[in-house]
Amino acid sequence: MGRRGEGIAESGGATVFVPYALPGETVEAEVTEGRAAIRGLLQPSPDRIAPFCKHHGQCGGCQLQHWADEPYRAWKLAVVEEALKKEGLEHPALTFIDAHGSGRRRAVFHGRRKSGRVTAGFMKPRSHDVHDIDQCPALVPALAKAPEMSRAFAGVLGDCDVAVTAVNNGIDVAIKAAKVSARLQHLTAVAANHSILGLTLNGEVVLKEGQPVIDAAGAAIPIPPGGFLQATAAGEVALSEFVTSNIGKASHIADLFCGVGPFALRLAKQARVSAFDSDKLALGALAAAARNAQGLKPISVQNRNLFKEPLTAAELKSFDAVVFDPPRAGAEAQSRQLAKSHLKTVIAISCDPQTFARDARILVDGGFKLAKLTAIDQFKWTAHAEIAALFAR
Repeated sequence: MGRRGEGIAESGGATVFVPYALPGETVEAEVTEGRAAIRGLLQPSPDRIAPFCKHHGQCGGCQLQHWADEPYRAWKLAVVEEALKKEGLEHPALTFIDAHGSGRRRAVFHGRRKSGRVTAGFMKPRSHDVHDIDQCPALVPALAKAPEMSRAFAGVLGDCDVAVTAVNNGIDVAIKAAKVSARLQHLTAVAANHSILGLTLNGEVVLKEGQPVIDAAGAAIPIPPGGFLQATAAGEVALSEFVTSNIGKASHIADLFCGVGPFALRLAKQARVSAFDSDKLALGALAAAARNAQGLKPISVQNRNLFKEPLTAAELKSFDAVVFDPPRAGAEAQSRQLAKSHLKTVIAISCDPQTFARDARILVDGGFKLAKLTAIDQFKWTAHAEIAALFAR
């Protein structure tokens, strides 16, 4: 099984990737340029199970629902281990946490209107064509009507992308559309039918019935329109527990790529926190949450592009510990400064095993030891893996 969740086979001396095939299976497939489409199962794996979603295999989403839980988990751990092995890194025992919880709390539906037909759903596998769906059981119950709602918006706007987020007090919707000719009252009518808390169109506020918020250990974070959150609430809790339980007795902590501050707010219960991010709206949300929370130590926020301007080793002298949670590209430049610093405790959160392994190599070469490692599965049934790691020296 490849790291993208596709079966790997040999055909005519060449490697062929076979989506939806499992290790040990014999399949009949049509091969085109190194990729194959299954036409029949000749000898199914004993690990093959019935997917629970009727759209499995068509919408391009949960590509591994047909795999039993135990081998699926083992494979996901192996993907992380293989990335570390390629960098020549030794690592402690790798633990696994299922963080699906009640489901994913955010998704982007692609709405399309063509020849009088309106559809909304997810992209088909390796395609820009949309598979129309009426339900997505991977989402939290609060988003059960999100496909219907997205279809209604597409009926008004035409082609659009509808980002839906379930927050504590309702549903927040951020729409992107290339052509906007609809009257706003048509959009607000759709919103009213679906009890939407906030609605933006291309970044402009269309409707605000209240402030969308999520809770971070007692602090209410006002989420900006389309703001980034961890995919599941259970995933955020699992990552936060790893961070807070491994940060030690630090009195001043840097939270890099902090977003809206799910880690910073929890860490501020025990230490002063300086939070850095390039997203001004996210920093504003964190600052507001910190002002209104009780019993926290000071949190300062700073707008800074850490890809172009990482905190230098000299600047890092102000801190006892660092947490960093970069986007999929990782934090190569920042890792080089961390490796040069005096720090003894660094916690890394990553959503990409390959860039995590690259950054880990930099830290280890700088004298750190990879002391703890956990895979946190909040994108269940997919090839995506979230990693939490403690580096110490």
